[in-house]
Amino acid sequence: MSGSGVSCPGCGSSNIVDDDLYSQAQMVCVDCGSVVSEGVLAHDPNGGSDVSYSWTTAVTRKPCVNLVKGLQRVKAICRILRVHKEIEDLSQAYYKQAYQHQSFIKVSLQKKEVLAGCCVLVSCRLLNWPITMGTMSCLLDADPMVVGVVYQEMVKVLSIEAPIVNVTDVMEAHSQEYKISPLHVPEQLAENSKDLAKRAVALVELAADTWIVTGRKPIPIMMAAIYLAWQSLKPSKQRLKFTLDRFCQIAKVNKHKAALKRITEMREVLCKLGREIPWVREEVTPDNVARQVDDILKNRYALLRRALRTHEDALQAEDSLTEEAASSRASEPVEHTPTASAVGLCGLNSERTQQPGDGNESPCKAPELQSDSQETQESVPNWGKRVLFAPPCVTHPKRRRAGQPGLQDVTGDEEISDSEIDSYIRTPREAREFALTQKILSLSESEKS
Repeated sequence: MSGSGVSCPGCGSSNIVDDDLYSQAQMVCVDCGSVVSEGVLAHDPNGGSDVSYSWTTAVTRKPCVNLVKGLQRVKAICRILRVHKEIEDLSQAYYKQAYQHQSFIKVSLQKKEVLAGCCVLVSCRLLNWPITMGTMSCLLDADPMVVGVVYQEMVKVLSIEAPIVNVTDVMEAHSQEYKISPLHVPEQLAENSKDLAKRAVALVELAADTWIVTGRKPIPIMMAAIYLAWQSLKPSKQRLKFTLDRFCQIAKVNKHKAALKRITEMREVLCKLGREIPWVREEVTPDNVARQVDDILKNRYALLRRALRTHEDALQAEDSLTEEAASSRASEPVEHTPTASAVGLCGLNSERTQQPGDGNESPCKAPELQSDSQETQESVPNWGKRVLFAPPCVTHPKRRRAGQPGLQDVTGDEEISDSEIDSYIRTPREAREFALTQKILSLSESEKS
């Protein structure tokens, strides 16, 4: 095909044809064979243009299926919690960043599901929407320990400075989970959620002042505070007879076992303060202390100071009585007489101990040495028992296991003490009994034969 209106610049011939033998078509002069024009794809006068590589061969990258599901899960959690749009957008942005990080690429699907909840959790805390990790664990149906590990790792990877949520900040939201409004329970058992949260917050603050909150999980503490607040707002006989199990049943919440311990501890504190109220004549016990909660919370600081002062006076009186008893014992002459058990022990072991090589050692000194060792092994008295309010780790310390002595390598060259050698030597009585036994055995064998 000849090109119209095109002439060869070398020879001036107009006999120009299109040579499409190669991948790119060229215009070649038939007479002299010179190339008149090339690159028709880029310089097409009929409207051709440059075509980039991505437009011709590259495929648009689609997001990962698990990433899409994760973002949908983040959105669903936000809709359940009814948070505003800003928290939802921030949660999705954090999830995209964390999902593409190398720490969360090769992990299980369960961990990625927990990651979605952790992104919502940190977004709520950053934007002043308090929520507990226990609530998020219930929504995800996951172990709180796993949620805590993933949360800490995500915060560290994304360099997020998440604020620490106080128990009192989430009390109002937590109290709304208890279905004890007039629409759900009878009128005598119903209570307003705002009044319940206000009383529960005051109880938690009192618990924090008396070291009950220290090192404890927040959910059991909040459950105990709401239960005691519900009893104290209308302390009728019907409410006071309600146990925690029945309260959780009517409120339609799951009971935490640790909440029973927190209730007991908070009642003990309330009783200590209730006994300091001057106008209360009856004895304050854990069963009726709910009637005095209102007065205790109104005069909390004054009652705390008065209880501490009373406790200090009692300790001083006890110490003075102890000193007087010790001084009276020191003034009396003490006669050391051997007891019957000690005399009997010496008589039973006298035959064994009267062997050469024992020196001045005597078995009668063993009980004394044993008592001395026991006294040295006794631990220092727990100072938390003498304080009215102390941290739980001090009031109820964990028992430490006694350290077992390490096994020593036995080479056979160790020195053997005289007492150990004597334990292998037969006493005269044992020798006589052994000889008699041998004689009886020999006679029995001779009779059989």
